[in-house]
Amino acid sequence: MFDREKSFRYNGGSNFKLSKKPTAAIDENLGKTDIKARIDSNILTLQDLQGKLYAQNRFGILIIFQGMDGSGKDSMIRHILSGVNPQGCEVTSFKVPTSIELNHDYLWRVHRHMPSRGIIGIFNRSYYEDVLVSKVHPQLILNAHIGGVTKLKQVDDDFFEGRYQDINFLEDYMTRNGFMVLKFFLHMSKDEQKNRFRRRIEMPDHNWKFSAADIKERQYWDDYVDAYETALKKTATKQNPWYVIPSDDKWYSRLCVSDIIDHRMKELPLKYPDLDAASKEQLESALDELEKN
Repeated sequence: MFDREKSFRYNGGSNFKLSKKPTAAIDENLGKTDIKARIDSNILTLQDLQGKLYAQNRFGILIIFQGMDGSGKDSMIRHILSGVNPQGCEVTSFKVPTSIELNHDYLWRVHRHMPSRGIIGIFNRSYYEDVLVSKVHPQLILNAHIGGVTKLKQVDDDFFEGRYQDINFLEDYMTRNGFMVLKFFLHMSKDEQKNRFRRRIEMPDHNWKFSAADIKERQYWDDYVDAYETALKKTATKQNPWYVIPSDDKWYSRLCVSDIIDHRMKELPLKYPDLDAASKEQLESALDELEKN
């Protein structure tokens, strides 16, 4: 059986080339009906795992989605988490930093949205934007008024090396404290992005998705590929790997992500809490009292 968790996992290493990674679905002889049925099964499994996670209140899950504009992050979240109890799930979409956020360190806004124990936290974009968009557009770093960084030439490889280290320290810290970090890069081809942007323009019910900024950023495609490739190389570890998901076919990408989330969560010793003798006796007393009334 094809192991999607193993096949799309990247633990780090200098030989990584994003251009060598597939954007099209791997041929597994799966039709769309079969794919949707498997996703539905994965959603039921996630429901069970999330119930145990919430009740046990010992671990937390942080799921990060990154990808080029139009790669399907929003619909991914909407579909694969459709069966999760909203009480145990929090979704945060990171936009352009506000003036208040810029007055703090760049990870400040992230700390405020980290999931608590028992919760699945989803980041639609994340702190990785600060080594992606900021690397393609280094002027953004100057706008943040960071210490002695006053010239573009200071926003160099050493500057971003420090940020990669910050991110690795943060994720190691989260893991040591009982939080699993799952990072997904939705890998889409440039041609498929064009198709999706065209649909946003031509289909009335997709017009609301259109952003002129997305079209403008498309001219920096190669720069973003370089920025992503470097970021993945610098921040993929055995403990906190990246999953590079073929995303030209949205349904196939949803199958892969839902498979991997279930696979990884099963690694945790999740279970409903066991009651001690005194608590069980209290339950029995409560049941007796209930029957009397």
